[in-house]
Amino acid sequence: MPVKCCFYRSNTGETMAWSESVDTLLANKDGLAAFRTFLKSEFSEENVEFWLACEDFKKTKSPTKITSKAQKIYSDFIQADAPKEINIDFHTKNDISQNISEPTLSCFDNAQRLIYSLMAKDSFPRFLRSEVYKELVKKHQDRNQKRWLPFL
Repeated sequence: MPVKCCFYRSNTGETMAWSESVDTLLANKDGLAAFRTFLKSEFSEENVEFWLACEDFKKTKSPTKITSKAQKIYSDFIQADAPKEINIDFHTKNDISQNISEPTLSCFDNAQRLIYSLMAKDSFPRFLRSEVYKELVKKHQDRNQKRWLPFL
C-alpha cells in the first residue's frame, strides 16, 4: 500500500480535487475564482453569482435584511430583463414573483437547485475540459516538479 506524505499537500492535488465534484470546486476559494473566470469567458457568470447570492441570503438573520436582500436578488437575477437574468422555467420564476413581497429564507431554493443542477451537468464538465482548468493543473504540476527536482 503506498504511503502518502503528510508534510506536503501540493496545489496540484488541490487543483485536481476540484474535478471530484462541483461542490468541491465551489467550496474552494481558488476553485471558485477559476470557475468564475471560465464562466465569464462564456458569458454565463450569472449562474454562479446567483448561487453565491442565495448561499449568502440563506445566512441572513434580520427580517429587514431578508426583505432587502431578497428584493436585490429578485431585481438582479429573476425579474424580466434583470441585468444578470438567470435561465429558469416560467413556474419557478412565477412562484418567486408571487412570493417576493413576503420573502422567506427558502424563497429562492427551487431556482437555486435548478441553477446548481445546470452548473453541475453543463458548466462544470465544460470547465474541466477548458483551457482555463488545464492550464492551472499544468502550472501547478510544473511548479511542483521544479520544487522537487533538487531532491532527486
